[in-house]
Parts: sequence; structure tokens; C-alpha cells
Amino acid sequence: MKTAIYPGTFDPLTNGHLDLIERASKLFGKLIVLVGENKSKKPLFDVKERIYMIEQSIKHLNNVTVDSNEGLTVEYARKHKAKILVRGVRAFADFEYELQMAIMNRKLDESIETVFLMPKNEYSYLNSSLIKGISDFDANVKDFVPDAVVKMLKTKMGKNYGK
Repeated sequence: MKTAIYPGTFDPLTNGHLDLIERASKLFGKLIVLVGENKSKKPLFDVKERIYMIEQSIKHLNNVTVDSNEGLTVEYARKHKAKILVRGVRAFADFEYELQMAIMNRKLDESIETVFLMPKNEYSYLNSSLIKGISDFDANVKDFVPDAVVKMLKTKMGKNYGK
């Protein structure tokens, strides 16, 4: 049973993220969605809130768990005996960044492989920053994020999405 890790900040989780989680769950025996605590980013949601939103959105996936990490992903992978990192790639700009990260991770630990997955076309433009940006203007986000995220955005931002 191969264990894979899908790391990210997930601030917030989008339907594109969920698509990749669902697809990766079919490829690997166990998938850990790893919420990173990136100190260079200023998240809208704290780690516990992000974990909660993901857990609420993946209840239908028996082989997927959620955890958080403050350190290097490869260190976390070693500790949990995971040999595969899953990364999403939407466009060429993503690939360039993700390739650099994959090469660095390989330098840190040659035994850990990175697998790139592309989201479905309808999610290829989505990212968390766009969701937060349109949320500022009370836009309807229901088509872009799972229901648990809509509820958390309403609570966090005091908005009434999709009136």
C-alpha cells in the first residue's frame, strides 16, 4: 500500500484541490492531505480551520486523512514512510515552480518521487487567491469551492454569497 502526500496551504480548499484529492485517492493506497504552515504567506484561515474544511469535504474518501506540518515536506514524508508527493499543475507557470520544488525535494531525499496531476479543465484556472479575491466582493463562490468552504467563508468574511 503506497502512501502519498498532497501538500499545500489550501487557503481555502477549492474544487480543483478536491478534484486532485479524489483522483489521487484512486491512485494510492493512502493519501495524506498535508496543510502547510507557510510563514511567508498570510492565510485567511488558520491551520485548524483549513483542516476542518478539508475533513468536511473528503468524508466520502476512506483512504484520505488530513494533517498539518510546519517543517519540510520531505521530512514529514520520511517520518510517515511516504515515498510520493502529489502536486497539482494547472498551467506552464505552475509547472515551472513545481519542477523547481520537485528537484529540490529530490536533492533533499532521492527516495521521494513527485507526481504531477492536472485538474479537470473546468478547474484549471482556479486557485485560492482568486477565491479570496472574489469573496471580497461578495461574489457567488458556490461553483468554485466545496460547501464546507462556502460556510466558512460566510462566517469568516461576513458575506452573503450568491444572494
